[in-house]
Amino acid sequence: MNKKIRIGAVSYLNTKPLLLGFDKNEWNIIEEYPALLAQKLLTDEIDIGLVPVAVIPKLKEYYIISDFCIGAEDKVDSVAIFSEVEMDKIETVILDYQSRTSVNLAKVLLKYYWKKEVVFKEATEDFRNHIKGTTAAVVIGDRALEQIAMTTYYYDLAKAWKDFTGLPFVFAAWVANKPIDKDFIAAFNLATGFGVTNLDTVLEQNSFEHYDLRKYYTECISYELTDDKRKGLELFLSYLNKV
Repeated sequence: MNKKIRIGAVSYLNTKPLLLGFDKNEWNIIEEYPALLAQKLLTDEIDIGLVPVAVIPKLKEYYIISDFCIGAEDKVDSVAIFSEVEMDKIETVILDYQSRTSVNLAKVLLKYYWKKEVVFKEATEDFRNHIKGTTAAVVIGDRALEQIAMTTYYYDLAKAWKDFTGLPFVFAAWVANKPIDKDFIAAFNLATGFGVTNLDTVLEQNSFEHYDLRKYYTECISYELTDDKRKGLELFLSYLNKV
């Protein structure tokens, strides 16, 4: 295996099935939160990344190299706007600093689906403590799965997108910023799909007290990059210039 190709992966529970098939002694993999991986792909610090799809228009060239992704057919639970008041009373939305795609999805949905104007604020590390009154927040990943039990209302962004467009959503895809050898891609695709078909092994190796991971992996996250997901991705990218 070509160890010179640098691969970045998101360090969240939802990526565990996609990483099970990689032997870290054979593959050059680093793990970071999504927005930082996107930056590393932009600055050519990695060659391939499981990155938020909102970074795609910023790349000089890009190649989606895998049949697998982090997507959702409907409710995803780990990407939402959390609030102590109903949607029509929200005045301010704090934007999770760990994501590009999710905060842009929130902006698209607030403008075109909920048809609501709010004040956006950048998040600090303790931003979840500021979800109170008419201030809500976009929270993603493992922290969102914790937040469900802590907040009165949560508005699932994947479900809202499905209700809005009729299409599934892709949060992150395996994207290369340069052409990659086809033999490498074939081996890579086999590795990234291994855990998706071996979820029992993934569950044996991971635990999470705040949420049922079997439900998460089988009912919330949808890993295959289907034609409908590609359509949803293209539609989302078309909205990015409008928010």
